Amino acid sequence: MNPVRIFDTTLRDGEQAPGISLDVGEKLEIAEQLSRLGVDIIEAGFPVASQGDYEGVRAIAETVGTTTVDGSDAPPVIAALARCHPDDVERAAKALAPAERSRLHVFVSTSEIHRRVMLRASEDDVVRQAVAAVKQAREHTDDVEFSPQDATRTDEDFLLRILDAVVDAGATTVNIPDTVGYALPHDFGELIGGIVRRVGDGVVVSVHCHNDLGLAVANSLEAVRNGARQVEVAVNGLGERAGNCSMEEVVMALATRSDLLHAPTAIRTREIARSSRLVSALTGYPIQFNKAVVGKNAFAHESGIHQHGVIQDRLTYEIMRAEDVGVAGAQIVLGKHSGRHAFANQVTAMGFTLDKEAIGRAFLRFKELADRKVEVTDADLEAIVTDQSWGSREEAFTLVSLEVAGGTGREPTATVRVRADGEDAPRERTATGDGMVDAVCRALREATGVDAVLTDFHVAAVTAGIDALGDVTVKVDVGGRRYTGRGVSTDVVEASARAFLAALNRSARLTPREDRP
Repeated sequence: MNPVRIFDTTLRDGEQAPGISLDVGEKLEIAEQLSRLGVDIIEAGFPVASQGDYEGVRAIAETVGTTTVDGSDAPPVIAALARCHPDDVERAAKALAPAERSRLHVFVSTSEIHRRVMLRASEDDVVRQAVAAVKQAREHTDDVEFSPQDATRTDEDFLLRILDAVVDAGATTVNIPDTVGYALPHDFGELIGGIVRRVGDGVVVSVHCHNDLGLAVANSLEAVRNGARQVEVAVNGLGERAGNCSMEEVVMALATRSDLLHAPTAIRTREIARSSRLVSALTGYPIQFNKAVVGKNAFAHESGIHQHGVIQDRLTYEIMRAEDVGVAGAQIVLGKHSGRHAFANQVTAMGFTLDKEAIGRAFLRFKELADRKVEVTDADLEAIVTDQSWGSREEAFTLVSLEVAGGTGREPTATVRVRADGEDAPRERTATGDGMVDAVCRALREATGVDAVLTDFHVAAVTAGIDALGDVTVKVDVGGRRYTGRGVSTDVVEASARAFLAALNRSARLTPREDRP
């Protein structure tokens, strides 16, 4: 058996997906869940990209990078990305300093088109930059990873030349990125096999595959079959363009077909579904129903023949157990008579760590929901707790009340009362619209004074039934920047209002208090 390291880049490459912008608190929440999941390395960000990225990496290094979970011997390695440039490397090293175990991940483009169009540098120049960056990184940590960007479109002789050079300079992991999803499995596997033999046992060969042709997981598995000992992944396959290699898919493929691949991971697979839902909620990227492993239909059977087989023996049509990825299992049911203690205990049992203030806010939302639903399941609770993460800090605006009216032959009208931070009296505004949700959004724009345009709207039911909890995710455009908001309620209009206001609050966090409307 040759263990495979799981290098999770949800917080770096995943966040580069269009429309995703996580704040420090949200990044920290995802990183904590990735630690519970058991990933070996968490790539926390690209510190030189922005002050927010730097602060996110620093916060993760200080907390997740110093804390063990579930009996682990050590916290996960915290990694940060840096171009092969001295300022990048220093910035990344400074952000990672608090972590018990840190990795500097340096990269430079190597393909002819990248060197000619982006770098305007010769092969010799690129090799010098790479070697200098690796040597500089080794001054800060003995764990250095090097990536030749666009490796699969790089001349193979030059690719091997630069890998030889960085290994001599001290790189301990060489990562082969299929940056534009160009590779096909058989060719990619042959390339990786040659590199594994070339660098020897002292250096880990890693792969980072993009999904432009839908082959990221297939290419990664073929790389493992040919000796790669690290796979770079993102939860739900998030990432640039068509995304990255999906964490849940590659991990369960390795587990399910261990008879052929003989490559175990340290992932606690029962945390997979929760990780997927959390990332979806905080990024605003919904999970497609037929998504492998974590999709709503991944373990659903509608065909009569399939249902008959599954009733007799689930193995007739299921190659893995839903429980093994954390999908199924006994659900505790709480109701309106449940107390704060029972609620807090269940939230803790579900794996969430909340302070007293956050528990208090979540409990109030739970009681509101319990008055509307006969039973509140753990899926409902998870939605409520996750929803509170959007409002777990000081907010510029708080929804006090909402009233809507409409019907056949009557123009939809919404009246909202919003309390602005620092103001005692709520602001009340009424607006009409093309529908209830449109009227609510218009009223909230007027009440907050934020000129926002709704650009995306997604609604889903958390559980089944006519009293299902509605989960609404929206994206808004404020001053040319996109912000995501999420809200949950049994009333879809109310959930929409909460989601829209959450997005406005996100925009307000970047606006100085004195400049707010």
